[in-house]
Amino acid sequence: MYQVEYALEVVKRGFTCIGIRYRSGVVLGVERRKITPLAKETEKIVEVDDHIGLAFAGLSSDARVLIDRARIYAQLNKLYYDEPIDVEVLTRKICDIKQVHTQYGGTRPFGVSFIIAGVDYDGPKLFMTEPSGAYAEYYAVAIGSGAHAVTEFFEKNYKEGMAKDEALLLALKALSLVIEGKLDKTKVELAVVDTEDKKFKKISQDQIEELLRKLEESG
Repeated sequence: MYQVEYALEVVKRGFTCIGIRYRSGVVLGVERRKITPLAKETEKIVEVDDHIGLAFAGLSSDARVLIDRARIYAQLNKLYYDEPIDVEVLTRKICDIKQVHTQYGGTRPFGVSFIIAGVDYDGPKLFMTEPSGAYAEYYAVAIGSGAHAVTEFFEKNYKEGMAKDEALLLALKALSLVIEGKLDKTKVELAVVDTEDKKFKKISQDQIEELLRKLEESG
């Protein structure tokens, strides 16, 4: 149990990551910052399958192992059943791996939490996983060092059924609470999965700059 608590502390020290479910999809967002001026930034939002992406806070090495496993599960589902994997099924499989690593000697819990976003036959889905293997579905969620402040912001400002642009602007407002200095396109990373095409897509820096202009104009 102490090791699970230590793993949670690692997550709490990670970069802030958020997920927001809107009317026809899900937005993922993370803060971007370099650990040192000489280090290349670590990609914190990744594609798992065409219709699923995730953001993570915690140990990048632990995340890499689980992301590789998630991609294999997605590919096997297509191979066996000739259809994309259900978002919750994938989430549960990853959490099963996490849970097993909490109960045997000689292993330690994975020091990483995921926000998993996707679209399947039942519409947009947003899940958050914990190092213990627990997971839950959310309308809006945050993990990492700024999770407490962002969660309070979501509780006051999130509205169910919002449009895609509203969700993107809400994501930028939330990240601005935890990012040092003025918010600009180099300090955030955004991605969406929408029911229109059921495709995971990164938001380009030019698109982020345009969203920031809209945010300034709206006050």
